[in-house]
Amino acid sequence: MAKPIVAIVGRQNVGKSTLLNRLAGKQVAIVGNLPGTTRDRIFADVSWREASFTIVDTGGLEVSPRSAIAKGIKGQVEVAIAEADVILFLVDTGDGVVPSDLEIAEMLRTSSKPIVIVANKADNARLETEAVEFYQLGLGEPLAISAYHGRGTAELLDKVISLLPTPSAVGTEAEIMKLAIVGRPNVGKSTLLNALLGEERAIVDVVPGTTHDAINTSLDFDGQNVILIDTAGIRRRGRWGKGVERYSVIRALRAIDEADIVLLVLDATELLTSQDEHIAGYIQQAAKGVVLVVNKWDLAVNKNMAECNRYIRSKLKFMSYAPVVYISAEFGEGTDKVMPQAFQVYQERLKRLSTAEVNSVIQQAVAAHTLPRKGSKQLKILYATQAEVNPPTFVFFVNDPKLIHFSYQHYLENKLRQSFGFAGTPFRLVFKTRGEA
Repeated sequence: MAKPIVAIVGRQNVGKSTLLNRLAGKQVAIVGNLPGTTRDRIFADVSWREASFTIVDTGGLEVSPRSAIAKGIKGQVEVAIAEADVILFLVDTGDGVVPSDLEIAEMLRTSSKPIVIVANKADNARLETEAVEFYQLGLGEPLAISAYHGRGTAELLDKVISLLPTPSAVGTEAEIMKLAIVGRPNVGKSTLLNALLGEERAIVDVVPGTTHDAINTSLDFDGQNVILIDTAGIRRRGRWGKGVERYSVIRALRAIDEADIVLLVLDATELLTSQDEHIAGYIQQAAKGVVLVVNKWDLAVNKNMAECNRYIRSKLKFMSYAPVVYISAEFGEGTDKVMPQAFQVYQERLKRLSTAEVNSVIQQAVAAHTLPRKGSKQLKILYATQAEVNPPTFVFFVNDPKLIHFSYQHYLENKLRQSFGFAGTPFRLVFKTRGEA
């Protein structure tokens, strides 16, 4: 199921990151921490009153400080309007209405998306009353909050979930692999797409922001159908956009949610940046299969693959199961390895084990390692079974799920991988008490 996306937009220093951290870490139950990301993360999956959505801080995507502020705001809001399901327009109660707020409001008024004006920094009752000034933006009733102190955030979440669309099922043809190409700007996503398609279907340019629309296309690979989800976009020349790809994380999140397998494209001349880690973290959190594609290998200074592999593993420790392919998409070098590797990961995601096979490995693991305990209570694993595929999901029936520590969960996952493979795909491990539905 593709999660709805809620985007936080607004000018600088109104508290967008503070609001994201508040919603993701305190007032809501975060579905999964983003491995490898820092406290300035730009997206998180959250749940509230049985509703789930992905919240995105669009402000975190500005990578060109030389750009004019107005131009940056415009690009940011344009993508939010196009891609988000609900928009939180964050303003500063202490500053009141400023020209930048009016500019954003003017753009948002043309949108059919639900918009909530969120008047932040209303740290006390007096400041809450001043939020009425934002009525003049013409976008409805402002909701006064304090992201820093948590005032009004529960009411904000109630408002958000009342506006969310019903998540839609992602595809019906289980036999067709859905493959997304993601990565930060200018790593060669469109060039890779062209190499896979074998024809010039996407506009390729060295300037980030050349492409905009995300359009799926079909690929026949050795008689097997593949749906390619290109986050760089497959565009006609007459439909070029201007400078919005640097805000394309929203689009990448959608593509990852829709996909079975994700090609995370890295640039061999930089190898790994914090934004690469952000995207990798979301792929892992979404439990999607992944192939790390190191592009521009012809330009790499260090061409020792073993050393590069060690560096990648050290930066993406949470994704140690991901295969790495080195290519030069521009010259077609190594690109013939990408699709076979993706299909191999896809087959691993569809692998189903019998309950007897799973239990045999788990019982050996239990016998070889001391079980966790809290006080006088020790964990007991009664039995385990594989409940689902794509992603592989294992259910463990135990005496008390609270006794499961992250390190022991990681130990069980490693034992399953050692016995059954599952290269390229994360697991979902679910722990329940006997008789729990």
